[in-house]
Amino acid sequence: MLNITDFEDHILAPYAQRSAHTLGRRFPEIEHPWRGPFMRDRDRVIHSSAFRRLEFKTQVFVVFEGDYYRNRLTHTIEVAQISRTIARGLGLNEDLAEAIALAHDLGHPPFGHTGEHVLHDLMQGHGGFEHNRQSLRIVEQLETRYPGFPGLNLSFEVREGIAKHTTTYDTPGSGLLELDPGMPTLEAQLVNVADEITYCSHDVDDGLQSRILAEDDLRESALCRDILETMDREDRLRGDRTMRHYQLIRNLIDRQVNDLLTQARANIKEQGVETLDDVRSAPGLLVSFSPEMGCAAQELRALLMKRFYRHHRVVSMAVKATRILTALFDAYLGDLDLAPAESRARSGDAPPRRIICDYIAGMTDRYAMAEYSRLFDVDERL
Repeated sequence: MLNITDFEDHILAPYAQRSAHTLGRRFPEIEHPWRGPFMRDRDRVIHSSAFRRLEFKTQVFVVFEGDYYRNRLTHTIEVAQISRTIARGLGLNEDLAEAIALAHDLGHPPFGHTGEHVLHDLMQGHGGFEHNRQSLRIVEQLETRYPGFPGLNLSFEVREGIAKHTTTYDTPGSGLLELDPGMPTLEAQLVNVADEITYCSHDVDDGLQSRILAEDDLRESALCRDILETMDREDRLRGDRTMRHYQLIRNLIDRQVNDLLTQARANIKEQGVETLDDVRSAPGLLVSFSPEMGCAAQELRALLMKRFYRHHRVVSMAVKATRILTALFDAYLGDLDLAPAESRARSGDAPPRRIICDYIAGMTDRYAMAEYSRLFDVDERL
């Protein structure tokens, strides 16, 4: 039976991150004899309370809108699934990619990006708020599951993947880790793009399911139009709305993943990358779309912004979410004892605004709404 080191040497590309070459944990631990550090990191994330709460946090639609729509947990699982596919296609460390993918949204507050914007505005002059930074704060301090250290004590490479997770909507900044060895691992880079592939594809699906989007709207996107025109030529897909939507999303993901794999291999070859050190010292990200697919993906994002994210059903909930979170923040700021003592304790010696921010960011949509009712509805029992 191969140990983890022999197994990875047998299957991984030379530029992949190997478990034996991890930069380690902040607090030293005895590693498991056959479970590698990234496997353990993945499991620690899955067993965290922050991960479980993702089930009741908004992706686009608030949880009470319907059972079909994605939430932050289903989004995270889909990102992890696509990340493993890309990692395997490039000969990279699937365990590391999966661990980063599963952890990348732990810090998302209730009510999706609206919640993030509200907390950032409320924290102006006090460090702001950015959900990747909050994810790092969760795994380094706020999760309390082990007696010997705060947080989950994840390996450096997983924390780096969280800290350097960068997409159209994610810009965590720099200086978040105790050291910076250069460009992130290819495993971290691929999760960035898997995240974009996932949310664009499933937002199209949710938009169609909600009937906010129609197929004719999607034909404004060259990528979707080409897929739909191909489907139009298949008799068995012409009249079945549900099957057409499923096949559209399936092809949308498949085309983007195939393009990404082809372009990443070309980038790696062109840059002469042969080792992890070459990845670290590369002048830019190596896992990317081709220029053509990059333009197509940007066009699709613009269409979703115009036709979906700004629809009155989505915007009206954003207005409510802003009112709820602002009122909660102001109430706790007026009397910090309104927040549970155990939640305040997890934030350590942080200033009051950061303690409140930690508490609200950890809320689910329904808990935030229930807390709002408890504090401001005169008919609600305390």
